[in-house]
Amino acid sequence: MYVPKHFAGEDRAAMDAVIRDNPFGLLVGALDGSPYATHLPFLLDGDRLLAHFARANPHWKSIDGKTEMLAVFSGPHAYVSPRWYEAQQAVPTWNYAAVHVYGAPRVIDDPVAVRDLLDRLVGEYEGDAWSLDGQEADFTDRMSRAIVAFEMPIDRIEGKFKLSQNRPAEDRKRVADELDAGGFADLARLMRDMAPDE
Repeated sequence: MYVPKHFAGEDRAAMDAVIRDNPFGLLVGALDGSPYATHLPFLLDGDRLLAHFARANPHWKSIDGKTEMLAVFSGPHAYVSPRWYEAQQAVPTWNYAAVHVYGAPRVIDDPVAVRDLLDRLVGEYEGDAWSLDGQEADFTDRMSRAIVAFEMPIDRIEGKFKLSQNRPAEDRKRVADELDAGGFADLARLMRDMAPDE
């Protein structure tokens, strides 16, 4: 990913927060010599990502525990108008946060570990409202066999936080205020939280 120095994400906690807040990522690898991508919900677990494919998706067949893949997470983002700057000569742009995670995924074969992953994913999104424990065993066994679970160790992580850091403080404040007013409160908050020290 192209990351100019003033947009580089060097705070691991901030990058982890982008993943946790935007867990529906894009796993990019290769299949039969061509780029191949799958959109998946991920669970960040320390220094690894957990997820699963539908078994019918051929992407899982390229997982060997050695070949690097890329998981992409897009955080809050929005258009930034040049009207919001004090300077008259400016161009439109886009503010955003993105995190790229690199690692060599490994298939999880152990049925107990697969069930644990599914329980954790369901718990993440359902809380106590619904669980696999309330389902018939035959149904959950069939559903478990229809997926391929995997873990992806985080070998390398890079973040890009393009949040108007290259603009004067007054411009950054104005952009954040406009984003707030336009319904992009998450991006405005991120801009304020990550504002460079003056």
